[in-house]
Amino acid sequence: MIFTADTAEERLDAFLPRVLEGLTRSAAQRLIQENCITVNGKACKKNDRLKEGDQIRVEIPEAQPVDIPAKDIPLQIVYEDEDVLVVNKPKGLVVHPAAGHQDDTLVNGLLFARGNSLSGINGELRPGIVHRIDKDTSGLLAVAKNDLAHTVLASQLKDHSMARTYEAVVCGNFKEDSGTVDAPIGRHPTDRKRMCVTARNGKEAVTHWEVVRRYRGYTHIRCRLETGRTHQIRVHMAHIGHPILGDTVYGRKKPELGQDSQCLHAGVLCFAHPRDGRPVVVCADLPEYFQNVLAKLDRMN
Repeated sequence: MIFTADTAEERLDAFLPRVLEGLTRSAAQRLIQENCITVNGKACKKNDRLKEGDQIRVEIPEAQPVDIPAKDIPLQIVYEDEDVLVVNKPKGLVVHPAAGHQDDTLVNGLLFARGNSLSGINGELRPGIVHRIDKDTSGLLAVAKNDLAHTVLASQLKDHSMARTYEAVVCGNFKEDSGTVDAPIGRHPTDRKRMCVTARNGKEAVTHWEVVRRYRGYTHIRCRLETGRTHQIRVHMAHIGHPILGDTVYGRKKPELGQDSQCLHAGVLCFAHPRDGRPVVVCADLPEYFQNVLAKLDRMN
């Protein structure tokens, strides 16, 4: 593949993910280090600055299997075709393997269930997960089964055309029936595991919310993400004084109503099908834990 630089002074490792949707910056840097990228026929470095008109040749090597064990983990696949599947992830299931979770994640389960239907866009054969939800958030997650789907879905995620709607129970009551939180989110300056609203190194983050029902001391809300920052709804709700029920990281430190993790569910996922552009709308009912919380709130009213 050959690309022509359309701007001047852009770093090479920033240009590549921009023109190759689905390619991460770290994967682009790895390709540069492995001499898979040339600029005007010459070797290059990740921090090289491009000139307008430069010719960038990209040779993506054949994807290699990853050293992740497949494991028979029950998965609720609520939509599937030859390009995409959508999983309704339960609360408590980690998405990607990491320290402490090497073989009990969604990825392990997908490798077992659909091991021969994988995306290799980043140089590794793996389930093409283009967006994540937290371990203790339940709900819908789209998975690309091939590179075409991965590229198109990643593009929709980037241009905000993939619509994701969440339901949550938050602490306190809103005066308004709907609103928008437009506040940049970045890494917390002293706690690297947390995010926060910050202008310094923060990225644009926009969350639209509406009230579903008010209860005594709590509110059931629906949120639509315009952007997709880490912990976005949790951080934004805490920022405006309405932390999510059970979120002991960003909200109240003691469990309430039996909830020791956030009451947050990704209930609706909408995207254009990567092959033919037709609209795909997938819905997931409120899980049992969420319904139990609403029942308790009903009794309190």
